[in-house]
Amino acid sequence: MNIVCLDMEGVLVPEIWIAFAEASGIPELKRTTRDEPDYDKLMKFRLNILKEHSLGLREIQDTIAAIDPLPGAKDFLDELRTLTQVVILSDTFEQFAKPLMKKLAWPSIYCNTLEVAESGEITGYKMRCEKSKLTTVRALQSCGFETIAAGDSYNDLAMIQASKAGFLFKSTQQIKKDYPELPAFEEFGDLLAAIKAAL
Repeated sequence: MNIVCLDMEGVLVPEIWIAFAEASGIPELKRTTRDEPDYDKLMKFRLNILKEHSLGLREIQDTIAAIDPLPGAKDFLDELRTLTQVVILSDTFEQFAKPLMKKLAWPSIYCNTLEVAESGEITGYKMRCEKSKLTTVRALQSCGFETIAAGDSYNDLAMIQASKAGFLFKSTQQIKKDYPELPAFEEFGDLLAAIKAAL
């Protein structure tokens, strides 16, 4: 039995932190996992900037409320879910993901959680498990699933490489250059065709 594991940000929806960087006028927050392979380092950097500017969860959620899925993402996901099981594996947080999952008709998502003070200040974060995407793919494989994975960033590479078929989608030129063996696509139709061929 197959299961498709998809990244969320940059693949199905715009990057939340880039949208918030633009909304808040803080360009430093545009840094994502496409730029920084060390997720812990990236999140500490983000939380320090939020603290400096006295910004919290509410401000980010206000930005997220205005974000729509990438054009074609819902149709892609709807069709893919008629063919096989699909799960979204994301390093985002449940406090960010819920309104976006509603717009995508509630696909399954495994993500992390933020630690938030009563004031709304984001004080920390809790990862679901270590190396969450790879760990989840390995766990699915241990249950008898064959995984097919797609993502755009450094933190997606392990799950892509560990799967029976893996694809880069809307990735950076640098990542595509560093991993030329991974098929790379820009359009949902092409990704869907590649996944269908791998099923």
